[in-house]
Amino acid sequence: MVASYCCNAGGMRPRLLSGVGPVGGRASCGTLGVVAVNARVEHVGSLLRPQFLRDAREAYARGELTPAELKAAEDRAVSEVVVLQEELGLPVVNDGEMRRESFQSELTAACDGFTGVDVNAWLWGEWHSSEVGDATIARPAELAVIAPVRKRRNLAAEEFTFVRGCTSRQAKVTLPSPSLFANLWSPQSSTGAYPTLDAFLADVVQVLCDEVAELVRLGCTYIQLDAPHYPLLIDPGWRAFYEERGWPLERWLGYGIELDNAVIDAGRPATFGFHLCRGNQLSRWLVAGGYDAIAAPVFGGIHADRLLLEYDDERSGTFDPLRLVPDGKIVVLGLVTTKTSRIEPLEQIRARLDEASSLIDAGRLALSPQCGFATSVAGNAITPQVQRAKLALLVRAAHDFLPAPAAI
Repeated sequence: MVASYCCNAGGMRPRLLSGVGPVGGRASCGTLGVVAVNARVEHVGSLLRPQFLRDAREAYARGELTPAELKAAEDRAVSEVVVLQEELGLPVVNDGEMRRESFQSELTAACDGFTGVDVNAWLWGEWHSSEVGDATIARPAELAVIAPVRKRRNLAAEEFTFVRGCTSRQAKVTLPSPSLFANLWSPQSSTGAYPTLDAFLADVVQVLCDEVAELVRLGCTYIQLDAPHYPLLIDPGWRAFYEERGWPLERWLGYGIELDNAVIDAGRPATFGFHLCRGNQLSRWLVAGGYDAIAAPVFGGIHADRLLLEYDDERSGTFDPLRLVPDGKIVVLGLVTTKTSRIEPLEQIRARLDEASSLIDAGRLALSPQCGFATSVAGNAITPQVQRAKLALLVRAAHDFLPAPAAI
């Protein structure tokens, strides 16, 4: 049983709505004291790294900065992006993933047992863009888990405790879905440590269960799991890669979700988001296609409370799969792209919200960008000014076009 893997863990200023913060926020609900997130707008997670932080990381890699000096640069960057989010009126804030090489890099940064890990471990693939051009990045040849995973530090606890001290607003922590780390298990190189993918992911799930339990102990009330690999399964090439790990498609959409749920259940009473996209690096994407083929098992099976879905262009398909979202879940529509500098017209967002609300009640809708602005250190090919404008646009659209959150 999966449960055996886990610890048992119990520009404008928007109006204030019902005392729960700008454009919705958090409130305690129910007799169990669960904290729910009812914000009508949020961003997915990563924000552009400022140049001083990128310079500091490079200097540290050359041996020219001490760990304390790098941490000081990271602290400054986090403090500045928290101020940015507060100025824009975002009710949910985070640290912009300023301390990470990639949104998914903290498992290998915090744990021993891996080899061949460099930035391309998170960037490899055949990437596409009509604006900046296609690019192919090779998977590191030696990338693999080769020894039992041993944790040296927490993955995100420091991130949360620092950002908690910077703001009184709802703070969100992002973590990868456990089965995303199938990327690190190699049939050729990993079997000495873990004979099967299942055995490796059992340890990954335990690490993540421990992590979410610690985050909750520290006071975290909103955790997001990032799961771009599920939409990648609609692409034959990516499906073949993941099936080569040892699981057929049906197992990915069944047992994979079961592993996600083990992490979510270990992190209650926190609210959980679940983010699904199709690849987002250096202003490029990996696959195209709607959620139709995976919507029933994923939307229906995941225990998360908020589904953050990529819907910034026709590549994402139609809104029809929203019919399969169970009652009680919030759908956070990613209607604003982070890949290009084009600023979406406000009326376009209104029209898209009207279209979606014909399938799901507007009271269950929220807004976000389609993905992060910098899912790795390099970031997307946009400026900080464009990033700010896009976030401000989302805050305004949520204020103008979505109903105030219901009292919780």
